[in-house]
Amino acid sequence: MIDHLDGAVIPTGFDVPVEPLRRAAHFTGEPGCIAEARSFAALFLEQLRTEWCAEIDQRADGELLLVVSELVTNADRHSDGPYILELEGTDSAVTVCVYDSSPALPRRFPPDPRRVGRHGLEIVHAVASQVTVERVPVGKRVRAVVELKR
Repeated sequence: MIDHLDGAVIPTGFDVPVEPLRRAAHFTGEPGCIAEARSFAALFLEQLRTEWCAEIDQRADGELLLVVSELVTNADRHSDGPYILELEGTDSAVTVCVYDSSPALPRRFPPDPRRVGRHGLEIVHAVASQVTVERVPVGKRVRAVVELKR
């Protein structure tokens, strides 16, 4: 419920939807897809702020965009076809799932400051509260949960 007071909208605490906000986007791997995925995630965060009255600070905002960038970049580089980005969120967390056509599971390398590249999954593990990878009938799914509140 939302109370209206002299034209102002005041959240009452009963405004939170029952179902998480869910959105999905399909990317072909064409140039610019990674930037499009980040824009899609930024719009998703704005929808969470509006529809869930979610308080998302700059840290959580940046971490979610970083996870989306890393997972979509990996799908773009290592699969032979299109990939799908799914986002599901509430006022406390966002789950990022990326599906791609490659059956090869990503490897997480140990930290090495001298290594150039291959830090993507290491970064995702450092930022996300949960990371899972599994094969699916058409390739694999990488799933990461980003907490919005700490």
